[in-house]
Amino acid sequence: MEVLGSGCKRCGELEAAAKEAVNGLEGDFEIAKVEDPQTIAAYRVMHTPGLVINGKVRSTGKVLKAEEIRALLESDNIIKEKTDAACCA
Repeated sequence: MEVLGSGCKRCGELEAAAKEAVNGLEGDFEIAKVEDPQTIAAYRVMHTPGLVINGKVRSTGKVLKAEEIRALLESDNIIKEKTDAACCA
């Protein structure tokens, strides 16, 4: 998961929400903060903060709540994949 932004307050809030969303879940979740303007532009994100999950832009221009991020992870079956991998590794 990547949080895209310039390091502003809203970007920090999205990063905190992402951490809260995966807190307590089984599996290894990595959250990277991306502040490089060229990398952000490569995702075609015009409004930050942005949230990228598995290489796909899932949100731009707003701070999602932890529950919303968890719902995105569930809709992409990422939580199930991580849990299955942790369980059977």
